[in-house]
Amino acid sequence: MKWNDLARGQPTLAALAHDKLVKPGVLLVGTVRKDGSARVSGVEPLVLDGELYLSMMQRSTKALDLYRDPRITIHSIVTGPEAAGEVKLRGTVRLVEDREIHERYATAMAATAGWQPVVGHFALFAIELDSLTYVGYDEATGAQHVAQWPSNEEYLRETISPTKLGPKRSVRRLTSA
Repeated sequence: MKWNDLARGQPTLAALAHDKLVKPGVLLVGTVRKDGSARVSGVEPLVLDGELYLSMMQRSTKALDLYRDPRITIHSIVTGPEAAGEVKLRGTVRLVEDREIHERYATAMAATAGWQPVVGHFALFAIELDSLTYVGYDEATGAQHVAQWPSNEEYLRETISPTKLGPKRSVRRLTSA
């Protein structure tokens, strides 16, 4: 599914995901190295025409990983034990080679990020979303708050100790049934 499918189906969760993944201007991606181990890299995201795009140098190690294996994990930047939470996205990439899309992407990136990729000198990937998970904490109670898409499961788990959570208690704050 595309980014706009999430936005249409779960607008509150999509807005939160946008704030956590796209708005900061950088996110973390996990790719699969040739030997099967994980590679984690920073990438600048952009949502354009309802798609989540990532660009990178054509021969960078993360791009080489994605040419070989399109599976990707995307994670919001976390700089501390923030109660505001984190977003994790799993999916696959689709290599975009259409020059017109590259040109629109470069123009949009210049307007939002302050730098302009040179068309023909970057790899552009569109993300096909498989799942998205939000994990945060309820400010009032300190309980862990989890919301998942496309299952639309959402729950709180009370904190019993620093390393133990209680049973799930269903809530509807970010997802709709």
